Amino acid sequence: MPIDHLGLGVPDVEAAKSYYDQLMPKLGFQPCFGNGYCPIDWTGAQLFLYEAGDKEAYLRYRPGLQHIAFLVASRAEVDTIYDWVRDRGDEVLHAPRIFPQFGAHYYAVYFLDPHGFKLEVVCPTAESEVTS
Repeated sequence: MPIDHLGLGVPDVEAAKSYYDQLMPKLGFQPCFGNGYCPIDWTGAQLFLYEAGDKEAYLRYRPGLQHIAFLVASRAEVDTIYDWVRDRGDEVLHAPRIFPQFGAHYYAVYFLDPHGFKLEVVCPTAESEVTS
């Protein structure tokens, strides 16, 4: 069974929305249902933002969500997101490169959103296999 949706508890939904309103369209998502983002073609998992009751900082090394990976169709899309993240001054954990431990062609960038959530954008396909 595929995953239908994920919910992130954030300390400030409006602040999170201002970030995700910019990021998600770059990844093929559109705003939906007020606090969420749905794939433009309505196929795949949705992401929703919820006000967290606990305002402590998120720590990805504690039990719970470790990171979210977004699948894109080309390495150029990975690079575009990297440029956007870098231009914003957000923390880049790993610049775009091949991560052979995840597959011979696994090309990804890892970064943190403003609330500390680790995000990944990945194209696991060889550039020669990418179709438009």
